[in-house]
Amino acid sequence: MRSLSILVVDDDRDFARGLTLLLQLEGHQVEHAFDGEEAVRTAREQDFEVVFMDVRLPGMNGVESFLEIRKIKPRAKVVMMTAYRAEDLLAQATDAGALDILSKPFDSENVLRLLEAIKPEGVVLVADDDPEFVRSVEHFLTEQGHRVLVAHTGREAVDKALSNGIDVLILDLRLPVLSGLEVYLELKKRDRSVPTIVVTGYAAEEAQSIGSLAELSAAGCLVKPFAPERLIGAVEKLLDEPSAKFA
Repeated sequence: MRSLSILVVDDDRDFARGLTLLLQLEGHQVEHAFDGEEAVRTAREQDFEVVFMDVRLPGMNGVESFLEIRKIKPRAKVVMMTAYRAEDLLAQATDAGALDILSKPFDSENVLRLLEAIKPEGVVLVADDDPEFVRSVEHFLTEQGHRVLVAHTGREAVDKALSNGIDVLILDLRLPVLSGLEVYLELKKRDRSVPTIVVTGYAAEEAQSIGSLAELSAAGCLVKPFAPERLIGAVEKLLDEPSAKFA
């Protein structure tokens, strides 16, 4: 599976560091916090797809911390961890949407199997300098459960694609600084190609670039304006089968 951004929260520092190391060795990007207040501060500053949260924490307990983090990151998937029977707290966490409860001590294989089962929604980078188009695309992709990043220039698109685990790139051909074709070539040169949906409002004028991208294995081209359902369908198809093509 792709690299995930994960936050581990536990006041047992050795346990937190051990779980962090295990997850990092599996290729995930992991931060840890040793109390609830620190976890909430970290969640405000960074994006996390998965949080492993101990139930019993000093000060703000794990469930209180979980509820605060859900306000900040409503799509984060939270797994509660406990070495104690704390039925009321666990029931509160489950009712609030906690994904699972792990009883300590637990086998590391259980954690890895759980992460594999989570299958977070895809991360989509939208590279387009039209603010209205970006807002509309971001809205309906977020509504479908996808995490959306935005780039307004070609250089920003390259930088975000290189520094984040991008699953699908929605790439406008006419971008400032670097064109869409130049962005695609730069990522390919750095061996960081991702399934790419090309979008353009100038299909006739950009025919040569569209042809070049098709030869370079871009998934397909959508001509603006297009129905949101077409884009959502293309994104879902590429998440299921990254090498897929669409018309």
